[in-house]
Amino acid sequence: MPDLTHGDNAAAVNSLRSAVMRLSRRLKHQRVDESLSPTEMSVLGTLARCGTATPGELARKEHVQPPSMTRIVALLESKGLVSLEPHPEDRRQKVVTQTERAEAMLEESRRKRNAWLAGLVEALDEDEWAKLRDAAPVLEKLAHL
Repeated sequence: MPDLTHGDNAAAVNSLRSAVMRLSRRLKHQRVDESLSPTEMSVLGTLARCGTATPGELARKEHVQPPSMTRIVALLESKGLVSLEPHPEDRRQKVVTQTERAEAMLEESRRKRNAWLAGLVEALDEDEWAKLRDAAPVLEKLAHL
């Protein structure tokens, strides 16, 4: 394992962190529905990836406290973006599922963000684009560690 705290490696880690954060902030501004917070959009994205989940499971996946997730789920339910059903095995719990309205909104959001990002990518030369394409699976892996 290379030493990532000194020299060129430390500079590369710093540059990567800065670039990912800046790009993430810019992507967050490409929202379809401005009434939803980035956290609410993230919860919907998590539901899109994993299907149904309990509020506790969502809290763990989103790295928030369970009471906060309970509030977020209630807001999403009031907006018609999720539904709550009894847990099939544990009647004390609820299962959260995104609605068709949420699915459509997420799809439109993905389309808008992909178009915005594709516009940026057009400014890259072929070699830069090839490097970015090759780096995408590695960035995906880092995002899920």
